[in-house]
Amino acid sequence: MSVLSFRLTRRTASVAALALVGLTSAGCTQLRSHQGYVVDVDLVNSVQPGVDNRQSVLQTLGKPTLAGQFDQGDWYYLARDSRNLAFRNPRPNAQITLQISFDQQGTVTAIRRGGLDQVASISPDGKTTPTLGRQRGFFQDLFGNIGSVGAPGTGGGGGANTGTGRTRP
Repeated sequence: MSVLSFRLTRRTASVAALALVGLTSAGCTQLRSHQGYVVDVDLVNSVQPGVDNRQSVLQTLGKPTLAGQFDQGDWYYLARDSRNLAFRNPRPNAQITLQISFDQQGTVTAIRRGGLDQVASISPDGKTTPTLGRQRGFFQDLFGNIGSVGAPGTGGGGGANTGTGRTRP
């Protein structure tokens, strides 16, 4: 093997290693995402209780993210910024919840702001929901109904007709 071919293979290996390091480090880049309403602070601050109504809020802030179904039907504007690394689940970094309440005539009565403190953190327990009561295993689920189908008193057809054309008394 000549010195020239050894240098080429060494250079090729170092370029390949550098490319591999670049690709793996790109997988660890922090991803940012925004979901929901795009908040313009000046527009939000321009909405005043007792002055604005549903129509003026709609023209100023746009359609709400969701509207309450009960009482006066409060409007909610929600925005969330999240970050995550590669394949991990996103975690909220910032959240804004804007609740606008109206009276019977449709006039703004209150504006409440919430933040990241309203984010509920839950941790599911595997693939099952824990319940109180009887724990059933695989075989109980598989063979548990044997003998109960068609048994008298279970509503399963329990022998009113024996197939001979006669009915039981």
